[in-house]
Amino acid sequence: MTLKIKQLKGSFKTNYAFIIVGMTLVFFANACRMYSFTGAAIEGKTINVHFIENKARNIVPSLSATFTEKLRQRILSQTSLSQINSENTDYDVAGEITDYNISVASITGAETSSKNRLTITVNIQFINRKNEKNNFTQSFSRFADFNADQNIQTVENALIATISDQLADDIFNKAFVNW
Repeated sequence: MTLKIKQLKGSFKTNYAFIIVGMTLVFFANACRMYSFTGAAIEGKTINVHFIENKARNIVPSLSATFTEKLRQRILSQTSLSQINSENTDYDVAGEITDYNISVASITGAETSSKNRLTITVNIQFINRKNEKNNFTQSFSRFADFNADQNIQTVENALIATISDQLADDIFNKAFVNW
């Protein structure tokens, strides 16, 4: 009799442990559907990141495609959202590149440029159909410096990639991370 009671108590403890673990997993799974590990609040399942056109005075042929792809990859890799080319998505990102500018960043003692700066500005419209108070239209701008003795054509692709990554981070954080 004592042995059966001990077996029942042991069985009860095992079942209780499984119930706690199971409930914890269910809670964690539900939490992961709404939040990603980046701190992003994701309520939807679909997004449409439109092609971001270059409307700046200076046109670089690869800029629009590079920036659009960096933005899409940032959002899709950090969320469980699916890219859908439709107007019936939970989130919609559209915009345009409004400025592509090269300027002097620093001058040497002989009043010649030692560093130049590439600045890219984009204007983004974000529509959140799950929570319209999170909609926004905003300009984002980032820059990268390069040595003045370098030809812009030799460093341009690397600078565009770096700046596009930074802009994609800024847009992602504004749209999805509610710090």
